[in-house]
Amino acid sequence: MSWLTPLVAASLIAMLQALAILLGTVLLGAAMTVVERRLLGLWQDRYGPNRVGPFGSLQLVADMIKIFFKEDWVPPFADRTLFVLAPVIAMASLLLSFMIIPITPGWGVADLNIGLLFFLAMAGINVYAVLFGGWSSGNKYALIGAMRASAQTLSYEVFMGLALMGVVAMTGSFNMREIVNAQQGLWFVIPQFFGFCTFLIAGIAVTHRHPFDQPEAEQELADGYHIEYSSMKFGMFFIGEYVGMVLISALIVTLFFGGWHGPLLPPIVWFALKVAAFLMLFVLLRAALPRPRYDRVMSFGWKFCLPLTLINLLVTGAVILIADPV
Repeated sequence: MSWLTPLVAASLIAMLQALAILLGTVLLGAAMTVVERRLLGLWQDRYGPNRVGPFGSLQLVADMIKIFFKEDWVPPFADRTLFVLAPVIAMASLLLSFMIIPITPGWGVADLNIGLLFFLAMAGINVYAVLFGGWSSGNKYALIGAMRASAQTLSYEVFMGLALMGVVAMTGSFNMREIVNAQQGLWFVIPQFFGFCTFLIAGIAVTHRHPFDQPEAEQELADGYHIEYSSMKFGMFFIGEYVGMVLISALIVTLFFGGWHGPLLPPIVWFALKVAAFLMLFVLLRAALPRPRYDRVMSFGWKFCLPLTLINLLVTGAVILIADPV
């Protein structure tokens, strides 16, 4: 029975790695709620959170205490089962999506041969969380926000998947580690620049981040599809949005910017620096851009981004065929 010992040890190490990565993702998403407010204050020449703790360092703790101890109220006119299930689906689908991300050569949750397809499947499931939350709330503003969110997400997911097919065609695999290893000599952001641009835009739209946050527009919908949520249920939707930011940033780094590859510094440092740069880009977009009209958001996706993605895919296929006609 001694042969079980290495197997058990390897299983325990894998479980601990998975737990560390997933908990780290949730904690990073929670921390981004404060980091975003600090960066917005810096860029807009005003104070950010600066009251709780030295230089506002305990603001995250105060926010978490408020969420944990706030009244967990379910409206009497709501469909209780779907109302409770919606935020669980939202958080779970995002965390399951993150398990395909290879952080370093030895750190990752799952090494799936269909990693990209798994991400696209989880992104599709996330739409149900928004629909369930908006419809089950029994609130007209929540329902309008859910309809907006589902239409926007499904529209932008169409070319989100197509934007990645150029990378898949160049690599010949859906496996995330193989995609990272294929970028040792050249990051895919150079040959797949238009694919990167459309994937970034689609990622911002799917996560409902500004300027694509019309499903949650306070001026029009009084907070959108999660208006009736409170306490930890609202917290799961709220933190889930920031976990989505981390997920899209990590995917961009993995697919287009070489993942953990870089000179001199350890792989984990390179991965963290690249992800941090794109998280700051998410915040900068909120600080700098106005919110467009909803019909223009939809037109931009179907009339500009989708044709650009198809052209990029056709050109990529033609170049690969010319370079290797066999």
